[in-house]
Amino acid sequence: MKLSIIVPILNEAQQLPLLLERLMPLQRHGCEVIVVDGGSNDGSADTAQCAGFTVLRAPRGRARQMNTGAAAATGTTLLFLHADTRLPDGAGVLVEQALADGTHCWGRFDVCIAGRPMMLRVIGRMMNWRSRLTGIATGDQAMFATRAAFDAVDGFPDQPLMEDIELSKRLRKVSRPACIARCVTTSGRRWETYGVWSTILLMWRLRFQYWCGVPASQLAQSYK
Repeated sequence: MKLSIIVPILNEAQQLPLLLERLMPLQRHGCEVIVVDGGSNDGSADTAQCAGFTVLRAPRGRARQMNTGAAAATGTTLLFLHADTRLPDGAGVLVEQALADGTHCWGRFDVCIAGRPMMLRVIGRMMNWRSRLTGIATGDQAMFATRAAFDAVDGFPDQPLMEDIELSKRLRKVSRPACIARCVTTSGRRWETYGVWSTILLMWRLRFQYWCGVPASQLAQSYK
């Protein structure tokens, strides 16, 4: 297995140094790392390029950026990593083991949310439990898929929100996700900025509206 890690960024200058530091050992051990910039104006793309990573440009939008990275990737397995999420040690081996028996063609990690409020730990556990129950993953869980499966479902849908939910629905028709119990760690900055309970209620409302058929373009305005 050759693993390609695709990282969409937009004005992530503060997050990038630690992210790139964590990705360097993976790149040295044969993982392909592709950073896809959506039009940053804070020097994010230059920072990644100077650190020795492949940097691509794409129209702004996480789904478009990740699809651009996937199109350029040469790996047999694709992993999509948000800029504020950190992979655990040995992530490449964990992904390879999760897909080795051919039962699963895609999957995700458990997630831990970093931040001071204790409620963030509970939210992370609830996200992991819900994901196991429903077979739906979120982008914060570092979703991965074989190249063949990703191409078979035509990649991420071109929409500004819920692209991870929609991709999960498509891939779930091919197989259930492999759920890696080791945690990726994602930033709780949004939760802390806007309030834990306010963010929970917002996300529940957006998910319910999406399930009811409200277009993702309309929901994106509420999310922003």
